Amino acid sequence: MSDPTIYIGKDLESMSFTVNYHNWILEEFRPFIGKDVVEVGAGTGSFSALLLNENPKTLSLIEPSGMFEELRRNIGKSVTKTKVNLYNSIFRDVAEKIVDIRRPDTIVYVNVLEHIEDDLAELRAMHASLENGGHALIFVPALMALYGEFDRRIGHYRRYSKKELEEKCTAAGFKIVSSRYFDFAGIVPWFVKYRILRSDSLSAGAVTIYDRMVVPLVKRLEALVRVPIGKNILMVIRKDQD
Repeated sequence: MSDPTIYIGKDLESMSFTVNYHNWILEEFRPFIGKDVVEVGAGTGSFSALLLNENPKTLSLIEPSGMFEELRRNIGKSVTKTKVNLYNSIFRDVAEKIVDIRRPDTIVYVNVLEHIEDDLAELRAMHASLENGGHALIFVPALMALYGEFDRRIGHYRRYSKKELEEKCTAAGFKIVSSRYFDFAGIVPWFVKYRILRSDSLSAGAVTIYDRMVVPLVKRLEALVRVPIGKNILMVIRKDQD
């Protein structure tokens, strides 16, 4: 994984005010969320709070960066029956400890895998940690044509093609359950801002407008039509019998 001091930028793409966007992702993942869940790269806990609302038995939250203390504070405010475990580390360093306590049936990576240099090794560690029949739920940025200075600045090693991610997941031993491009409408504004204008920052105001005005419409459209390309990829993979 990249230096944790760089990794602190990881959740700039999924900031806490993207309420509709986060809920859209969660709705896609919901059928595969089990009772013993691990979220890798939990950031400040915005997606973690949604996972808590699914009432898992256990939720292990892993965050290696300086965001960990804010994550601890935010999760500490939650009223829940879920047993929450917090780890200020990277997944591969605590995976064995998590498995010793309770082998997870769900591992979640939202805007995280692109920050990990050896992503295939990470996928293999996921596979080794999951119980048989368990799922890994992955959301990543797509299309290297969109890769710009902003991606570099926040520590992205890559943006994925669906084929690349599918091949790596298969090589790690997983079966692909669901794989699709996500957020077709985001391609053009992202390309203009980050490739043509070469911006290296994310505007909170613009993201909020997109989340409130565009996401509900795009969500309805993509529920009806499987888009051939998108700004992100959403994938569900399963560990079958070893």
